[in-house]
Amino acid sequence: MTGITSLSRSLNGLRVVVTGAASGMGRATAAVFASEGARVAVTDFELAGAKAVAEEIGQAGFSARAWKLDVSDGEEIKDVITGIVSHLGGLDVVINNAGIAAFCAIDSADYDQVWERALMVMVTGQQRLIRAALPHLRQSATPRIVNIASTEALGATNENSPYAAAKAGVTGLTRALAVELGPEGITVNCICPGPIETPMTGFVSAQHKRIFARRRTALRRYGSPEEVAHMTVSLCLPAASYITGAVIPVDGGLMARNA
Repeated sequence: MTGITSLSRSLNGLRVVVTGAASGMGRATAAVFASEGARVAVTDFELAGAKAVAEEIGQAGFSARAWKLDVSDGEEIKDVITGIVSHLGGLDVVINNAGIAAFCAIDSADYDQVWERALMVMVTGQQRLIRAALPHLRQSATPRIVNIASTEALGATNENSPYAAAKAGVTGLTRALAVELGPEGITVNCICPGPIETPMTGFVSAQHKRIFARRRTALRRYGSPEEVAHMTVSLCLPAASYITGAVIPVDGGLMARNA
């Protein structure tokens, strides 16, 4: 009988970029990576928010630096990745977290505009970031890509088709790139958060959150950004080298529950 293979669970020194990291799940993800010893590029459309998160991480004794990044701007993506790689000396992990709300009825006059913005930020932005990062990931010993989608990709909410379509695009992109990049040892996975306490769900009252969670989730509550972040980080462990193409709900049992 052969011995048990030892696989590393250390993130120490890994170089990580997180988009949409000024708040919510992105902020929590950046903080968890940093607390585990990773060197984190905190990026967001709002530079002030990214700087605040990087400073927060730095004050806790960990490593992070902020960059402004509008993921709908292809040239800015290239420039920022170049700057991050120059600063960190390479890149090991890409977390495509940036997202926007995109509720809109199909017959609304604003539908085309909302649709185009949703796909630009949440699908096109993800593939552009991956393409910009890919030459550097190919130089990494533990290359990881995690795309953040949503349970809206698995079962939609009324008048939310631009968002649902974009997030479904993310799951398709994830699976396709897992197949394409697998021979190079680059893993590509997807997280589908369910009802999470973030600024994006801040418009929902506490009472309605309680009602929804009790009716729809197995755990009968909203999740925290940190609970999503820890699953994201787990997929990036060196030991997670045989997980790719996975689409993982982090939803408190939302998709499992029929009644």
